[in-house]
Amino acid sequence: MATPDPSTPPLRRRGARMRSAVLAATVDVLTEHGLAGTTVGAVARAAGVHETSVYRGWGTRENLILEALTTQLDAAMPVPDTGHVHDDLSAYFGTLARLLATAQGEALLRLSAERDDTLPDRRLSYWTERLERGAVMVRRGVERGELAPDTDPGLVIEAISGALFTRALISGAPLDEALAARLVTLTLTGALPRPPAGS
Repeated sequence: MATPDPSTPPLRRRGARMRSAVLAATVDVLTEHGLAGTTVGAVARAAGVHETSVYRGWGTRENLILEALTTQLDAAMPVPDTGHVHDDLSAYFGTLARLLATAQGEALLRLSAERDDTLPDRRLSYWTERLERGAVMVRRGVERGELAPDTDPGLVIEAISGALFTRALISGAPLDEALAARLVTLTLTGALPRPPAGS
């Protein structure tokens, strides 16, 4: 058992432990009962806290689920740095494809895509952060000369992730690492350095 940092006030340590417990309970309840069964009351009972504490911390059920899944999935999706943009993106989006095929991944995608009056600020920050995580890999590829200098990193990430999201939300077609690698190849082909005009 980890020893609490003595420099952290006891009240803040308890608050951090409660927050972690609530987020973990949210994922557990979602896995067992699905999106419809993941209520604030069910999460509070699983975490051993009062419902009012959950509402104070997150405001809405949607915000709670969005943060819980974002925390879990971001931890499961580190940004790779293999030295090659194709390998980085294939690994990153291969992991995303696997996650979107799970109940948690589908719930996160649906919540983050919903238009709900309680979510606009969270949705904007969520997608901005996700796009930036992916764009880092593309910028590295540009800096190494693997991609054209005028490559739009955000557009590359949107092009790859959009196809995965379409399958997850609309077509229901299979999601796997091989698909992610094919999408990366297809997208990056349009971003390869081009020979100077007239050469």
